[in-house]
Amino acid sequence: MMRIDVVGRNIEVTDAIRTHAVGKVEKLTKYYDAIQQIVVTLAKEDRHHTGDFGVEIRIDVERHEDFIVNAKGPDLYAVIDDAVHKGVRQLTDHKERLKPGHHRTGG
Repeated sequence: MMRIDVVGRNIEVTDAIRTHAVGKVEKLTKYYDAIQQIVVTLAKEDRHHTGDFGVEIRIDVERHEDFIVNAKGPDLYAVIDDAVHKGVRQLTDHKERLKPGHHRTGG
């Protein structure tokens, strides 16, 4: 069973935020099935009312070093979505490289 952790730094991880983050990162397993654990770290970049949020997603996969994606922005939910999108791209690129004869040829 894959584990998903959502961690907050300088930010309270509410149920709504946790549900959103988990729901999004669960989709990563559709793109790559050897994921063992995903850790989503949410951070408030500064202590003021304004300021960006930072999201780091660490994807622990079998037989490969962890994939780490980062995103920043003023809207936490949008930043989570952006980070997941980057994760999807990394995983699909990695999966392509694993295929035999993955060298692209013109034609």
